[in-house]
Amino acid sequence: MPEAIDQIAAAGRHAVQTQDWRTVAACANEIIRRDANSAEGYFLGGLVERVQQHPRKAIELFQRVLDIDPQRYDAAVELANQYSIARRNAEVADLLGRYEDLMSNSPMYLDLAGTIYTEVGMPERAWPLYEKAVELQPGVDLFQANLAACAVFLGKIERATEIFEHLLERFPDHQRNHWQLSRLHKAKDDAHILQMQEILTRKNLPQDHNVYMYYAIGKEYEDLERWDEAFEYYEKGGDAVCSVAEYDVSTDTAIIDKIIEVCDADWLAASENDSLDTGNAKTPIFIIGLPRTGTTLTERILSSHSQVESLGETQFLQMVLRLESGVESTESMTPEIIEAVAQKDMGVISRGYMEAAGYRLGDSPYFIDKLPFNFLYAGFIARAWPEARIVSLVRNPMDSCFSMYKQVFTWAYKYSYSLDLLGPYFVAYERLRNHWRAVLGERYIEVVYEDLVADQEQQTRQLLDRVGLDFEDACLNFDKNRAPTATASNIQVREKAHTRSVQRWKRFERQLQPLREYLEKAGIAVE
Repeated sequence: MPEAIDQIAAAGRHAVQTQDWRTVAACANEIIRRDANSAEGYFLGGLVERVQQHPRKAIELFQRVLDIDPQRYDAAVELANQYSIARRNAEVADLLGRYEDLMSNSPMYLDLAGTIYTEVGMPERAWPLYEKAVELQPGVDLFQANLAACAVFLGKIERATEIFEHLLERFPDHQRNHWQLSRLHKAKDDAHILQMQEILTRKNLPQDHNVYMYYAIGKEYEDLERWDEAFEYYEKGGDAVCSVAEYDVSTDTAIIDKIIEVCDADWLAASENDSLDTGNAKTPIFIIGLPRTGTTLTERILSSHSQVESLGETQFLQMVLRLESGVESTESMTPEIIEAVAQKDMGVISRGYMEAAGYRLGDSPYFIDKLPFNFLYAGFIARAWPEARIVSLVRNPMDSCFSMYKQVFTWAYKYSYSLDLLGPYFVAYERLRNHWRAVLGERYIEVVYEDLVADQEQQTRQLLDRVGLDFEDACLNFDKNRAPTATASNIQVREKAHTRSVQRWKRFERQLQPLREYLEKAGIAVE
């Protein structure tokens, strides 16, 4: 009988390799029918439920495996992956931490565990796992690529460059690796551009398959100060994303309008029924603003302070708002969610957030959450955390829009890929920013990017004072901050503050003239 079960299990494992999930399910069921305490049967069943996107059932089965055999690191990593999808990040960190040693001889699960750590904002924990996976199985390109991406997050730029160059020697047509490499250095000639253009011509793929290559070529043309050619490729990249994005800017502007309507001064003052925890041990600092406005720079400056730690960019606040609203929706945010959650107890929001973030928090009395998109929720922050600091970054509208336009956000911020969409979105954003300035008063701390890079010391001293921190020299040396960062600015923040990006949009003044006219017509000064 045991021999028969082993044979069925072997057949199931083979079916996993061939992705024959019907056979995997049949093998799992037959094993469990013969032995109700078979860890392997439940594991195979869990894989089937994972592929079929049944997370609750998958979690149940992987947990059953661990109940039967606590040494099954494969089930532990698969369970952690399901927890990650469900945003149960604290459980992810705890589970992977307990099983790291047991998976030390499995490159596949070391790599998967590293990926999960990265997804929950812990690339420093991912790094040794990726390294071990590559050491055990150096010929697997996926492992190499994950190690390189993690190296970028951790500021190991030379190592990342070395790996991406190696990968491109093996697979010279890999577009995303070309884009990654273009981000890591400043082009000195057009050799890499010509290589990428040759690939585009030879492969002749649909435009939406060439997005990363378009942006890589655009970036290197900009390095070479060939402005017209750079814009041509940025435009190609944006058009390619828009061709498949299915995005309507009115959806986002409707959310902004609802926030302005609901989160007014009277609502902010109506906190008598909020069950807030007073005397919290930690003070949150939310850094908000449009992407590419200096949010990462500001985070690095503040997190260099001895009393401050950073969570980086998290989705915790939006996740809790959605959950507590009680509104079922396939969208990440809707006017209906905003209206519903505004009626809730903000104490529940703050406690839910702190519970979700707890696994990332150390001993520092202040912590940063710097998801730019939280500018939508400044009112909820103000009511949920009366002690919170809300730091909003402001940048020249044209520089702000153009910097977003030329960046690949892995399909996030869909308004940023078209100048026709950027205009209406920016106008709506300005309407919301002015609303927060009016209703939040001194609690809303604005930092002007141009002022910050022109006189970092003075602006840093002012910011620290408004946040409630004493000045420390380390904040001026943020480029020495070795903490990981996974934002689009993760290369730039490894160097000292500079003014090279101020008024950079003027190199593209002709191409950006329609956007300028739109903003000026809406009453927004661009100079």
